[in-house]
Amino acid sequence: MSAKPFWEEKTLREMSRSEWESLCDGCGLCCLHKLEDEDSGEVYYTDVHCRYMDTSNCSCTVYQERNIKVPNCVWLSPEQAESFFWLPETCAYRLLAEKKPLFDWHPLVSGNPASVHEAGISILNKGIADDQIPEDEWQDRIIWKA
Repeated sequence: MSAKPFWEEKTLREMSRSEWESLCDGCGLCCLHKLEDEDSGEVYYTDVHCRYMDTSNCSCTVYQERNIKVPNCVWLSPEQAESFFWLPETCAYRLLAEKKPLFDWHPLVSGNPASVHEAGISILNKGIADDQIPEDEWQDRIIWKA
């Protein structure tokens, strides 16, 4: 039996559903709206998040129905791994797709579900909901380039 954790032993495609889901560190960054430059293809993150994001605990209030309530919500799957470039550089899905290790603050490594928030990586109590600001103002809310 190996002493290595599953994410170091398995590819994203080999993981069980529960293993896959456990890779999510709960940062909520993927729920921030992104803008893509049509000419360069560069992706910019805004501090505007989905209206269903509860920033008091960084969780989706409609997780099981998110693709119905928000048709363009991205449901990550191992088959999309090669396109994870738009995810934050701290995201476990992107890191593992790029063959990089998880950060020490990742809950799977630290054993502490709050470590992502303690490290300042999450959107805990940050941002503005997309139903509170007109979409044509989102470009004024860019916070970083992917």
